[in-house]
Amino acid sequence: MKPLMLLFTRRDWRGSEHLPRTGGVIVATNHLSWTDPVLVSHFLFDNGRWPVFLAKSGVFGVPVVGKIIAWLRTIPVYRGTGDAARSLSAAEEALRGGACVVFYPEGTCTRDPDLWPMTGKTGVARLALATGAPVIPVAHWGAQVLLPYGSKKPRLFPRTTFRLLAGPPVDLSRYAGRSPDGDVLHEATADIMAAITVQLGELRGKQPPARPFDSESGQAPEKHSDQ
Repeated sequence: MKPLMLLFTRRDWRGSEHLPRTGGVIVATNHLSWTDPVLVSHFLFDNGRWPVFLAKSGVFGVPVVGKIIAWLRTIPVYRGTGDAARSLSAAEEALRGGACVVFYPEGTCTRDPDLWPMTGKTGVARLALATGAPVIPVAHWGAQVLLPYGSKKPRLFPRTTFRLLAGPPVDLSRYAGRSPDGDVLHEATADIMAAITVQLGELRGKQPPARPFDSESGQAPEKHSDQ
């Protein structure tokens, strides 16, 4: 895919110095389009890392595509089954083996009307606290122009500029030694999503919303009475 990315996109990549070149690392990023896994992979590959993704288990049964993603060392995600924990176990094993595992904490392309990151799911925080692997927040912008979510027709011309900003590891030190219960995991997840969101604001030149779009309810969280 790399020659196609060079042909159809311009690149504005920043922050590559924050990406460790060796050892297990978690890359946590926002999700805008079906094309952004390829575009983010281009950035990681050019900076010396092989991207290991998680994908819905059903994709592995798709002819040709299933064989390709298995060859790429993709980790299947078993949703809504007793095997769901296998995905995190496989990701943890990959991290301990020195892999660069890419997570979309939102779990799907954002449904925020203005394309800001939504609230995240706790799997990425659980893995980070279990393994001690650094979490590199990566924000990107432009993939939604190349292929808007839900569309099957890419916009190849004029060439889209794919902007990406990798930040320093998210500071999760305040959770060290604490039991990874629901509160801890949700707080750590919020820290990770906040880092991605701030970076996306920098890329877009806009102020992010005060509260993220709720990925479960499909709407912004209500303000509490003490806020």
